[in-house]
Amino acid sequence: MDKILICTGLALFGLMLGSFAGATVWRLRARQLVADKKEGEPVDKKEYKQLLPLAKASVADDRSRCLHCGHLLAWYDLLPLISWASTRGKCRYCQQPIGWLEPLIELGVAAFFVVSFLVWPSMLHTQLEITQFILWLAAGVVLAILFAYDLKWFLLPNPAVFTLLGIGVLVALLHVIASADKLAALVSLAAAAAILSGLYLALWLVSKGQWIGLGDVKLGLALALLLGRWELAFIALFSANLIGCIIVLPAMLRGKVTRKTHVPFGPLLIAGAVLAMLAGPAIVDWYFAIYL
Repeated sequence: MDKILICTGLALFGLMLGSFAGATVWRLRARQLVADKKEGEPVDKKEYKQLLPLAKASVADDRSRCLHCGHLLAWYDLLPLISWASTRGKCRYCQQPIGWLEPLIELGVAAFFVVSFLVWPSMLHTQLEITQFILWLAAGVVLAILFAYDLKWFLLPNPAVFTLLGIGVLVALLHVIASADKLAALVSLAAAAAILSGLYLALWLVSKGQWIGLGDVKLGLALALLLGRWELAFIALFSANLIGCIIVLPAMLRGKVTRKTHVPFGPLLIAGAVLAMLAGPAIVDWYFAIYL
C-alpha cells in the first residue's frame, strides 16, 4: 500500500514538473531565437514572431499563453494532461491544435519518476540515499527539457546543460563522500568523464564540429557526473549507440535517412544514460558474477 501511494504521488508530481519542463522548452526556444537574431543568424520569421512574447516577458509577468493567439491561459488551462484532453488537444480560445509535445513530456517525466523509484539501485533508507534519489529526479526534469529540445531543434541549450552540470557536480560529490575508497571513486569518475565526454570531445576536435556538436560533449560530461562510475558510463555509451542503430538503420534501408541526414544524438545519449543508471548496476553485477 505504501509503495502504491508513493508511486501515485510521484506520478502526480512528475506530471506537474513535466508541465513545467514543457513550458521551459518553449521559453528557451524563444530566448534562443532572440539571441540568434541579435547575432545576425537566420531565424524562421513565423516562429520568431510566434514566440517573441515569451522572450519579452519579465519573470514577474511571465505567464503561459497560447502560442497561436497569444491568449493568457487560466489555471484550468494548465492542468497537466487534463486540460489538454478536455479540449481534445486544441486551444480553448482559438481552436488551433496544441500538439503532442507537452502531454508527451508530462507523461514522460511522470513515468521517469515512477520507474526510477521502482527500480532504484539503493534502498532509500538513509538521508544520503534519499538525497541522491531526489537529485536524480531533478536531473530527470532537465533531461526531459534537453531531450525534447534537441529532438525538435537539433540543439542542446546551454542554460539547461549547465543546470544539469550543476546537479551532476552535487551527485558526484555525494558519490565520492559515500565511497569507502575515495581515490578509487575519483578515478572511476574521471574514467566515466573520459568515456562519455572525452570521446565526443575528440570527435568534435577531429571533425571541427562537423560530426558532433559541442553540446553533446557538455551533455556527456554532465551524464558522467550523474552516473559516477566508468562501468555505467560504458553501458550508457553502448546503449546510446545501440538504440541509434536500431532507429537509424531501418530508416536508412527504407531510404528515409541518408548519411547526410542530421540525427540528434542528445536524446540517444540521454536514453542510454537513464538505462545505465536504472539497469546498469544489475548488468554489472551479472557480468562480474559470470565472468569473474
